[in-house]
Amino acid sequence: MFKVDLNCDMGESFGLYELGNDEEMMKYITSANIACGFHAGDPHVMKKTVELAKKYDVGIGAHPGFPDLLGFGRRHMTCTPSEIKDYVMYQVGALREFCSAAKVSIQHCKPHGALFMKAAEDKELARAILETLHEMDPQMIIFALNQSELLEEAIKMGVPVAKEVYADREHTESGSIVLTRRGTEISDYDTMAQRVVRMVKEERVITYDGKDASIKAETICIHGDTPGAPLLAKKIVEALKESGVEIVSIKNII
Repeated sequence: MFKVDLNCDMGESFGLYELGNDEEMMKYITSANIACGFHAGDPHVMKKTVELAKKYDVGIGAHPGFPDLLGFGRRHMTCTPSEIKDYVMYQVGALREFCSAAKVSIQHCKPHGALFMKAAEDKELARAILETLHEMDPQMIIFALNQSELLEEAIKMGVPVAKEVYADREHTESGSIVLTRRGTEISDYDTMAQRVVRMVKEERVITYDGKDASIKAETICIHGDTPGAPLLAKKIVEALKESGVEIVSIKNII
């Protein structure tokens, strides 16, 4: 039996700004990556998103990023490993207290944007993130791209790790992603859903430049701010179920 987790970046609204469609997406996913205030989100949104995840029985994950609100965490910053550790602990710790108040726990962590992409290539930065998470909770699962330094270091350190792929971003031949969408725009949701099924069952994906690459999918990301995201999520859930794939939270896979 094939099993896969569906995750979504959430809680990215703050102040007067509303991003994503969190409650609608909660109906389809099994894991939520909740922004922790550095790249997006605020205390009120964090609390509300935790409560939504609890309501829909969705696994809760921390989504820490660089301290870059203006750039939505997508600009690379030069930070020491010690600084990265403090940034991650600060953000995950804040979310953990909201979880504690709601009587739920943090299941996983998925770094955001430029922090995630940099950790995929920088072994020292990857270890800084992993060491911090391991200190906070040795059972916390980390999401990592295929063939990334974050994945390899997690395996070496014995940190629980899930291989992540993307429903609405283009992959490269190495298993990484193109941070900003390239290639064909999402318009045929059925085709995109079948692409996800192929990643899960055949462990293959067509890259942004037309190559057929190997990839392992344990958790699939669908961005809530992608145009038509709820429809895409619905189509993916339907296609996976029709193909005999069970959709479960990542804690039931790793």
